Parts: sequence; structure tokens; C-alpha cells
Amino acid sequence: MTTSDRIRNVAIIAHIDHGKTTLIDAILRSGKVFRDSASVEERVMDSNALERERGITIKAKHCSVDWRGYRINIVDTPGHADFSGEVERVLSMVDSVLLLVDAAEGPMPQTRYVLMRALRLGLRPIVIINKADRKGADPDRALNQTFDLFLELGASDAQADFPVLYGSGLEGWMTRNLDAPRPEGIEDLFETIVDYVPAPDVVKEAPFLMQVSTLAWSDYLGRIGCGRVLQGSLRRGESFQRLRTAWTKTDGKDFAIVEESREEAVHLWVTDGLDREEVDSIGAGDIVWISGPAEISIGDTFASPELERPALPPLDIEEPTVSMFFLVNSGPFAGREGRAVTIRQLRERIERELRTDVALRMEDLDRADGIKVSGRGDFHLAILIEEMRREGMEFCVSRPEVITRLDGNGRLQEPLEQVFIDVPIDYQGPVIEKLSRRKAELISMEPTGINVVRLELEIPSRGLIGYRNEFLTDTRGLGILNSRFTGYTSWKGEIASRTRGSLVSMDRGECTSYQLENLQVRGVLFVRPLDRVYEGMIVGEHCRPNDLPCNPTKQKALTNHRSSTKDSTVVLNVPRTLTLEAALEWIDEDELVEVTPRSIRVRKAILDAEQRRKAAKKLSQAS
Repeated sequence: MTTSDRIRNVAIIAHIDHGKTTLIDAILRSGKVFRDSASVEERVMDSNALERERGITIKAKHCSVDWRGYRINIVDTPGHADFSGEVERVLSMVDSVLLLVDAAEGPMPQTRYVLMRALRLGLRPIVIINKADRKGADPDRALNQTFDLFLELGASDAQADFPVLYGSGLEGWMTRNLDAPRPEGIEDLFETIVDYVPAPDVVKEAPFLMQVSTLAWSDYLGRIGCGRVLQGSLRRGESFQRLRTAWTKTDGKDFAIVEESREEAVHLWVTDGLDREEVDSIGAGDIVWISGPAEISIGDTFASPELERPALPPLDIEEPTVSMFFLVNSGPFAGREGRAVTIRQLRERIERELRTDVALRMEDLDRADGIKVSGRGDFHLAILIEEMRREGMEFCVSRPEVITRLDGNGRLQEPLEQVFIDVPIDYQGPVIEKLSRRKAELISMEPTGINVVRLELEIPSRGLIGYRNEFLTDTRGLGILNSRFTGYTSWKGEIASRTRGSLVSMDRGECTSYQLENLQVRGVLFVRPLDRVYEGMIVGEHCRPNDLPCNPTKQKALTNHRSSTKDSTVVLNVPRTLTLEAALEWIDEDELVEVTPRSIRVRKAILDAEQRRKAAKKLSQAS
């Protein structure tokens, strides 16, 4: 067991795609975690298939490196704002952070958020200007912007006096002096961590105490709690007490024990390289995993029975901001491309996800066809939907809706987003105009490069739903949009929804080239010839605001008067392929996304045209 004075606990934080996981690859190679002959994939910490495909980190992961007698525990954190809750809890386990900043882009929205959380905890960051060798990189400008951000966030003198390293995680080199010859490895990074990061401030001889910061699940062992041992030690088979606390006041200054139980340490692990290594005992300062209690939650205190005042303040768990309905697939194609699930199976799958994802919420509204699921953002829920889809499940989901609340005076409030947009000057007009219609307020505008301007805006979260694809179209794919949740604001009023209607199929069958050629002049198609459709399925976007019933399965009448080359001259536009995220953004309130392992379809919530008319009439009369 490594003594606490030889342990260094750090987390890597940055905006999405600034190179956290790639840097860990370089750290693991330099730390000789892999054999020289081993074949290692890039971004080895992104073990999930979705993480590899999308190039993002979804769950915080731990690894360790032994360097010159020191044990360096490293936590790779998510960079996307929808998974920022993982970052908040992980920071309670470490003594410093490596703040990565892209040398070309500089600090971005998530950089601001994670740095603010680190500074509030009193951590002293190490700044790494990453991708210093990429085209368009300006390390000096990125460093100046980072220093300004430290001052803006109220960093102390000690925090603002941070060490700086330059390098490239992809190429595997780090240096303190960019003007010096480029080194071969990242020894400067290891030396900086050992010299600058303090050893864990722990009491070795005191009774055992730790707090759970993250969770894992095993089908054989149940829940597994992970956290840093604050003091003392624990051996396998020893008893300890599990305490759950909750705030008794809204100001977060007083708490009380709400649940208490006596437990036994069945299994103990520490992280060795990329793997968990089971050990007989754990000691102060190390990041460990414990199984044994049947129930473990974020913020639980594990303490020795000898401790007089063992309870620790609860860890804040982020509240969800977006919700949607998960519904049983009631379409005529249910069960053809996957496993059509019942409401019970849907509920069980979400409950399984709740075991480890504490930012997720589920509400059973006593509906026979679905449940309400809430998360930190539409992307957070889209990742869950994609995972369920890859497990072979078929179901439908509704349009994302923001979660509102009432303030102390009974006034309605809604989530607010801070948006940063990098856009060519030629396209800034349409972007500002369309965002202003969605109740956005322009905070600042400044040039960041040749003919590129950075816009900072504040906008209600519902104003961004359905806008990202439109943004890419307006900027010809050259714009970059980043946002993060900042809090709640007063209700901004009604926001106009989608400005174009749907092309809704009236019949069931296979699409024909003959009819699709006639339909493509009415809008943008989502289907191709020979695609199977059904009544109520949406086959395209109408060019006008109203919905247009159509029959994409209609065939050409067979007569004696027919050109032999007519069908060979049919020219069809390339249809728009809807991804899961694009479909969730595009649908309206009365529409659903049908998710199967093979297809993403959009459809009306009520498939029958006559029933839709009756429902619309009742709604208009009620309003």
C-alpha cells in the first residue's frame, strides 16, 4: 500500500474536444502502463462504443501511473455540459486539476464552468496549453485569455500563480518552455505534478472515513461506491457504518443524518493502470472502490464505528433541466426491426440506468403507454436512447421539454443557457436575427480571427431546441456553437416553434419514385424509393407551415400510351437523413420519434388522420 505522502490525486478538466483523453493516452504510455509490444488503441479511456464513435467522454474514469516511486491517480472527466455533474463530484476526490486549453480556440464555455468549480473548492490548477503544434495555434493568446478568466472568476493570488506547460497530447510531448527544443516525452508534466500538486491532507492513524463520489454497478455484487479515503484504513471483512445526510436548510449550511446502517466491506479495490486491483486493505489518501452495502448513494459517508462525529455534508447532485416521454411503440412496424418492449420493460431499463446515473430522474405518471424521463439536457437523454436502441429495444420518444419551476414569489422560472458562437462575419446577421426571435440577448461580440467573430448570448434552454441544425445551415457548416446551463431566469414568454409543417403519409406500403418526384417540389424528403411507410408516418418537411397529407406509395397508372424511357429519367433529390439528435430537435409537440435498432423514423403521435382532426378541434375549443 502506497503511503499518502507519495500519492498525487489529479483530475483533467477541459472543454469538449480539447484533448483530455488523448493526453491520458500519452501519460499511460510514458508511465509504462502497457508492455512495449502491446497493441493499444487511441483514446483507450473511452471504453464505451458510443464514446469512441462520437469522440467524447460520457462517464468519468480513473487510472493510475507509477512514476519514480509516486502513485499518480488521474481522473478523466466529461467535457460536454450535459455531463458536467460528473465533474463536480469528481473534484471532491482530488487535490489539483490539469486544466487543458486548446491553443487555437482558447477557453470555451465548459472551461469556464469546470474552472469555476475547481477554484471554489480551493484547488490550484496546472494549466496545459494543448495542441500547440496545430495549424492556427496561438499559445500566447490562449494563455492570456486563460489568465484573464482566472481573474474574472475571482482566483486567489496563489491560484492565479499557476504553472504552465505547452505541448501536444496526440504527439506525446510536454514542455515548460515553448522556445526550447521539443522534448521526446512528457517528463516535464510528471515533474510538475509531483512538485506542485500537494499530497493528500489526511490523518493516517485516525478511524476510517471516506465519502462516496461516484458509483458503479455489478450484476453480481450490486452497487459499488468510489471515493477518496480521508483518514484511517479499512481491511476486507471489517465493519463500518454507512450514513446518508441531507440539507435541512435551503442555504446549504446545515445538514442532518437521514439514514444509518451497519455494513461490512466485502470487496476492496484500488486502480492499477486501467484496471481495478482487489486488495486486502485500503489507506488514507488513495482513491478506492468498496462493495458490500446493498444501498449506496452519492454523498454517503463510510466511517468507522469508533468515530464520534462521522457524518459529512451531502454532495450536491445537479437537478435535471429537460424531460421527455418514453413511450411503447404503437406503430404498425413494431417488432419488425428489434424487440418491441412493454411499459414494464421500459421502466426496468430506466431503473437500471438510475443505479449509476444520479443526474437522471424517472416519473411514473400512471400512463399505460409510457413514463417521463428527465436529464441534464437533450444530449444527455439522447445518449441514453442510443444505448437502449443498441440493446435491441424499440420504443418512441416525445419532443424534449424544459423543466420549469416557481420562485419564492410564485413566479414561473425556466432554465437559462450561456451560448458562445464562433461564426464568419458574413453569417452573423442571420444568426443574431434568429436567436433574437428565440428570446436571446446579446452580451458581447468580439473578433477572434480573420473574418471570424465570437458572440456571447444568454437564451432560454427551450430557445435552443430545434435550432442547432438550422444554425449549421445558416452558417454553411462553418459556425461553432457551444452552450452551458447557468441557472434559472424568469419566463421569457412564448417562443415560435418550427416554421414548417410535415409531409404526412396517408397510406401504407413502399415509396415509389413516381410519387416521390411529385412530392419533392413540396418540401424536403426523409425517405427513398422502396422505403416502407405507414399511415401517420412523416415522410418529409413541407415548404409551408401547415401539414400536408400525401401518398408516397402511389403508383403510375398502367396504360397503352407510355414512354419506354419515362421511369429512367426520374431525378430525385438526395433525401435528408435524420439522426437521433436531429430528429429530436426537428419534431413538434404532436409528433414522436420512433427508435429501432435499424431505423430512426418520425411520426404523428396520433396516426389516424380523422382522430388527429378531432383532437386538434378539441384542443382549439379548450384554448
